[in-house]
Amino acid sequence: MITIDSLTKKYGRTTVVDGVSLVARPGRVTGFLGPNGAGKSTTMRMVVGLTKPTSGSSTVAGRPFHDLPNPGRDIGVMLDASAQHAGRSGREILTIVQQMLGLPGRRVDEMLDLVSLTRAEADRRVGNYSLGMRQRLGIATALIGNPGVLMLDEPANGLDPAGIRWMRDLLRDFADRGGTVLLSSHLLREVEVIADDIVMIGHGRVVCEGSKADLVRSVGTVARADDTATLRRALHAAGIDTTVSDEGGVTTTAEPAHVGRVAFTAGIALTELRTADGGLEDMFLELTADTQREDTSPKKLHRERAAA
Repeated sequence: MITIDSLTKKYGRTTVVDGVSLVARPGRVTGFLGPNGAGKSTTMRMVVGLTKPTSGSSTVAGRPFHDLPNPGRDIGVMLDASAQHAGRSGREILTIVQQMLGLPGRRVDEMLDLVSLTRAEADRRVGNYSLGMRQRLGIATALIGNPGVLMLDEPANGLDPAGIRWMRDLLRDFADRGGTVLLSSHLLREVEVIADDIVMIGHGRVVCEGSKADLVRSVGTVARADDTATLRRALHAAGIDTTVSDEGGVTTTAEPAHVGRVAFTAGIALTELRTADGGLEDMFLELTADTQREDTSPKKLHRERAAA
């Protein structure tokens, strides 16, 4: 578990993190979302002692990071995959970490296999790695100590679609086996696929947090079927209130998964099932609008469409 309590960081008169509090729990993936410059990376650096907080505190597995006897055995960290020593090979970097943590030598090959770095790639200098290969090496380094907690900053950067799917499956499996994952990103859609809980941050402050299920419920669900009336009756019988949009879609505050199960049980083939327009992305843009370089908030887009 990672517990962050009122962490604040100021540089002179500038506050980059302002009283951030959150809890990343075992068995769950917590998405830590915000625009570039919102304070995500600084918050993570404070958790692992790389940046000294102005105030506030944090713990990993119930202890401050500096009190962990062998931190790499408790928390695996990847904050900047590009910061790896360019003159060493991937194997050398993993071997150094393996020796520092007091791990058996076989862990190096186990991790290389886990992240699909070939023998030739492992023996190549990191300076010749693509960004995607550096990300894989960074994840291997984070996992080598078999920690119970993972904290990753923008791990999807540089990965191709197959690599992103691989990373999602890896992190989902880690959490499903009881691990804690705190995953930072400015790409909401990538995190939305895997996250159980979401914390949104803007201007160094938490602007929204909750389980993904609760947040999705708050933005609503849209479903369609060839027989709208039959779909509505089935949903009402399951205790789900509905309305019908001008376009004929059935809208409800129930989760998409719940709507889908009800329809399946009733033998109704859905032609569409999704969160309401924009969903979490619109919520994110609305809540962090004043931190975006471009004003892409739903309200602004609505004003522009109305004026067209």
